[in-house]
Amino acid sequence: MQTELSARLGVEHAVFGFTPFPAVAAAISRAGGFGVLGAVRYGAGEELARDLDWMEAHTDGRPYGLDVVMPAKKVEGVTEADIEAMIPEGHRTFVRETLAKHGVPELAEGEASGWRITGWLEQVARSQLDVAFDYPVKLLANALGSPPADVVARAHDHGILVAALAGSARHALHHKEAGLDVIVAQGYEAGGHTGEIASMVLTPEVVRAVDPLPVLAAGGIGSGEQIAAGLALGAQGVWIGSLWLTTEEAELHSAALIRKLLAAGSGDTVRSRALTGKPARQLRTEWTDAWEDPDGPGPLPMPLQGLLVAEAVSRIQKYEVEPLLGTPVGQIVGRMDSVRPVQAVFDELTRGFERAIDRVNRIAGRA
Repeated sequence: MQTELSARLGVEHAVFGFTPFPAVAAAISRAGGFGVLGAVRYGAGEELARDLDWMEAHTDGRPYGLDVVMPAKKVEGVTEADIEAMIPEGHRTFVRETLAKHGVPELAEGEASGWRITGWLEQVARSQLDVAFDYPVKLLANALGSPPADVVARAHDHGILVAALAGSARHALHHKEAGLDVIVAQGYEAGGHTGEIASMVLTPEVVRAVDPLPVLAAGGIGSGEQIAAGLALGAQGVWIGSLWLTTEEAELHSAALIRKLLAAGSGDTVRSRALTGKPARQLRTEWTDAWEDPDGPGPLPMPLQGLLVAEAVSRIQKYEVEPLLGTPVGQIVGRMDSVRPVQAVFDELTRGFERAIDRVNRIAGRA
């Protein structure tokens, strides 16, 4: 599964694996793909430095990348405390009542929330980049539009390619005009933040719009046959995220959540603003249903919603309250029916890719 882009980055297979877990990212790179570590769950630089040190020691010299979340436009002088103060008390009351309804225990006195998406804040993302640029990162991806121009320039000065996710050809063109190197065309089926255009339509539209920039197909990809389809549509690789959640190396630390993922079908996800304030595909739960209830206050915009629900999500996860327990995941969750090591997933992907190519060759009379 070699393309011009994968050859440029020095990887065997044009499979870009996004994950919040360093062990998964490293295993993807060791398997011949390109592991991309998501930084949004980290705070400022020290935590990220610790895990990038670990990546350096466990990737066997293979290349890897980093995914951050930062807005293209900078807002000066706004702190996390300023944003917290903007959250209406009615929304805080709604969260407390929803947790009480399901009997979710409080955190222990003095215990901090373990789920703080402060990485949505630009100053935190910039501190992460200050750390990342000291490591041999080969690709910097941004999940929230084009990165600020100074970040793109700084990455290029370090010889790092810059990528961004796009949910439409219009978004992709904006990335091209901003000087980015790689476009990730993320379809409606994807987990996490996603637009409304399905991958089969989106990928060729983006390929045509940004030619000759390389495009990665993303959204609903979890088999080698789907990888072959993405490349046939003009992509130079695929961006896979959800599939790694049920690998042995993933650090979900929740038997209940793993059970829910293994049992879920492709129709058991929903695009909801309940987690971050922007539409993000995730497991449908009583938590997402509560935020869609017309009698409720409805989600706040990003980043208010993420800060509002941070402690609640930590409590739900810690105590494994199954009716409320969920995670961002794409429609490909219907294929995720067993826990396997990353290498086994990769072996299946390559076998499926070979089957697809053989099938097409037979149809074309070449075999």
